[in-house]
Amino acid sequence: MGVSRQVELQEVIRQLRQAVPEITGVMVASTDGLSLASDLPEAEAARAAAMAATTLGLGKRIAQTSNLAGLEEVVVRGQSGYMVVYSAGDKGVLAVAAPAGANLGLIHLEARGAAQRIAQVLG
Repeated sequence: MGVSRQVELQEVIRQLRQAVPEITGVMVASTDGLSLASDLPEAEAARAAAMAATTLGLGKRIAQTSNLAGLEEVVVRGQSGYMVVYSAGDKGVLAVAAPAGANLGLIHLEARGAAQRIAQVLG
């Protein structure tokens, strides 16, 4: 991936974090599980990218077999927080981590827009 795309993806991450300060981590990955941009520690980024892509793939399959039409996002809620995975076009995945009690509505609002921008960057 070129430097300009990397810079554009990092800017999308920065804007998302600025819009929703309670977000604790953001990852942009390819649909085949490669980390493209992240504000996670590098050692964590590769594993998070693979899990995000797998989550998106499974979510798409569930939506398809359940006649739910196109998948928008997958929400994983644990006792200490959320991991929300959004489709970012045909080539990208956006994963957002937030603590328990986070404003999920605001996260969805901002992250869906970010996912659209990521889809445009990745073409």
